[in-house]
Amino acid sequence: MTDKNLYKVLKERGLLYQCTDEKALQERLESGEPLVLYEGTDPTADSLHIGHCVPYCILRRFQKAGHKVILLMGGATASIGDPSGKSEMRKMLTKEQIDQNIENIKKTLKVFLDFEGENPAIIVNNKDWFDKLTYIDFMRDFGVHFNVNKMLSSEIYDNRLESGGLTFFEMGYMPMQAYDFIHLNREYGCTLEYGGGDQWANIVAGVELQRKLNFVNGTNISLIGATNPLLLTPEGKKMGKTERGAIWIDKDKISAYDFYQGVYQTPDACVKMMFALFTDLPMDEINRIIAEDIVKAKKRLSFEITKFVRGEEDATLAEKMSENLFTHGGDDAPEFVISKDEFAGGRNICDLLVITKLCSSKSEARRMIEGGGVTAGGNKVTNFAQVISEADLENSSILLKKGKKNFIKVVVK
Repeated sequence: MTDKNLYKVLKERGLLYQCTDEKALQERLESGEPLVLYEGTDPTADSLHIGHCVPYCILRRFQKAGHKVILLMGGATASIGDPSGKSEMRKMLTKEQIDQNIENIKKTLKVFLDFEGENPAIIVNNKDWFDKLTYIDFMRDFGVHFNVNKMLSSEIYDNRLESGGLTFFEMGYMPMQAYDFIHLNREYGCTLEYGGGDQWANIVAGVELQRKLNFVNGTNISLIGATNPLLLTPEGKKMGKTERGAIWIDKDKISAYDFYQGVYQTPDACVKMMFALFTDLPMDEINRIIAEDIVKAKKRLSFEITKFVRGEEDATLAEKMSENLFTHGGDDAPEFVISKDEFAGGRNICDLLVITKLCSSKSEARRMIEGGGVTAGGNKVTNFAQVISEADLENSSILLKKGKKNFIKVVVK
């Protein structure tokens, strides 16, 4: 049996935006019977930022409620690229790039979903079934059900049509994504697709394709498509990037402090949705926190999301660094304690920047040093091979700074 309150939770938290048959979805979710659902992702980049992860936050709720979750990696569809909202054709990736992106993204998904236990989420790749289909067979069995005039009226092609550059290659994206739904229904009994609001036309295409196949094959399979609202700024831009850069989920691509500060830059109007998506706080508590003090609400949001994605240790460290900077003006820096045995003989500056999480990787540490953005004990570091030794310590500690706002005191005990 599943948690029968999931539909109520989705509605209360504003996570159900569009649905091809909301009444049927409500009945299924309130029946207590588990259903199988999926969300598709085209691996066009080697990592995910926080804006990409809205659907995964929702799938997490489905899994926790007892439903079976499938994550579809678009190894085949990524070869084309989704034309939705694009004024130019997406950059074509090699098969090797796509495969590597998939492996990197899989690691990130573990933050949101459980891939072990009694109800593990599973990952599939549509390349596995499209490689087995011939072009003629696919077009004869499924392409015949797509009306070109109707496809062109869809808003997903608007920008490409306006630019005068829509290709037949891109036109194949919608039929391929629609077929994914059919295949997953046949192989796994999947009856629900959930995705971002910008995918509505593609999701509906899968539902309608099954209806047409029902007529041809004499079947009575009912599929449901649903979307979540997009995480948009008041200017209508997708969230996930700030003036500091992308808020990456991968720890190796961003420091704890930069992640925390990236979340803190969330526009006031988006704070409620971010709480609803990334935390399990009750909505009445979220509304109260926001109404009382939006600044404190954003600090709470930054801590909760950093803890959820990166762990409590990173969240606490980033919070202390932020509070020290903006409350104490740089005095009483947060401490990172290292044992005398670990520090014996000194430590390379790049190693220290990484283990204190001022930098997310040695490559970032080197870039910051080469750009003159790192100081140790008040002195600019110019050589990434520099070793910080006991002679550099003052009262068994040394202050490391990255840029003007990121700093931590390394204490040797």
